[in-house]
Amino acid sequence: MDFELSEAHKMLAESVYDFMLREIGPIAEQIDREDRLPDWVWKKLGDLGWMGVTVPEEYGGSGMDYLAQCVCLEQMSRICPALSLSCHAHSNLCCDNLYRNGDEEQRQQYLPPLCRGEKLGALALTEPDAGSDAVGIQMRAKRHGKYYLLSGIKTFITNGTVAGAMIVYAKTEPEKGAKGITAFIVEPGYQGTFAARHLDKMGERGSPTGELIFDEYRVPEENILGGLNQGVSVMMSGLDMERVAGTGWTLGMAERALELSLKYAKERVQFGQPIGQFQLIQEKLVDMYVGIESARLLMYKAATMAERAHRGGKGSEINKLAAAALLLAGQVSTQAVLHAVQIHGGYSYMMDYPVNRLLRDVKLGEIGAGTSEIRKIIIARELLRE
Repeated sequence: MDFELSEAHKMLAESVYDFMLREIGPIAEQIDREDRLPDWVWKKLGDLGWMGVTVPEEYGGSGMDYLAQCVCLEQMSRICPALSLSCHAHSNLCCDNLYRNGDEEQRQQYLPPLCRGEKLGALALTEPDAGSDAVGIQMRAKRHGKYYLLSGIKTFITNGTVAGAMIVYAKTEPEKGAKGITAFIVEPGYQGTFAARHLDKMGERGSPTGELIFDEYRVPEENILGGLNQGVSVMMSGLDMERVAGTGWTLGMAERALELSLKYAKERVQFGQPIGQFQLIQEKLVDMYVGIESARLLMYKAATMAERAHRGGKGSEINKLAAAALLLAGQVSTQAVLHAVQIHGGYSYMMDYPVNRLLRDVKLGEIGAGTSEIRKIIIARELLRE
């Protein structure tokens, strides 16, 4: 058992963080204020190999493992959680999902431009009346010759307003319930009606989130991903991987909160001494450190088991481990940021302080990829099943 990252993972972490600090750090506040990421960023990330971390090199990816995906998102999130979130939706939810479930023709057609950053990817599952109850989706896909006509609404879709390729879930045989769901690869420009509306968020500003409206939107039958009526299988395996990778995105915010708090606690003087000398401030810093280290170790284990499951080895624990890793990371990160706010005092309430942005960003870590409550249900179900 080795708790050290490999040299390849260490190099990746250093490269991502250095890039983020140099290129994104100076404009992070502007990204949040304008709710917009720079157009050049995707091609740049593609050139660096971070748009398809787990996709094999033959399809344009980096051919690395799920731990590398976690590490990449973690380092991005230390500087700009919004960019990390969009990259997560693209690289993991779309590209990794497409590689794992797509046929050879689909992989060859879609993955290279996605991995190069020429197109941005998304996954469209959530609907106005179907969030945690993912199999309760109402979008319909009606067969029409060699096409399927998609009709319905998707909401809270990360990258949805700018995506060049999306994985969209719809019911092809509604009478079969969960067994009648199919996943489709969808592009803009098909016949029929498609409209996207930008949603204004409290946090993670810069990462585009949209409501998508489809009305008899014509998708070719060859764009079925993973087989007709096999959408739940695609969905559930994807959610496990989403939770593992999302742990890195969430954990990076906690690390940033600790970094900012340590710096401030050393510099801020009250009653004649730095506030870091006060025991109640020290207690908060210690709580943050212990939580971060605990969540990181669980993330490493979950990522390792996810890789084992993906390779066809023993991976039966991945359901509960993925849920547990994201559950803990969400709790730890939220508490870490709250501690950071308390340590910074009145300054944390000012919009131009980074800790304020973290406070608005971090809550999504307890909501996305299944809420904390859903994660607990998954873990309890698996424990009782055993």
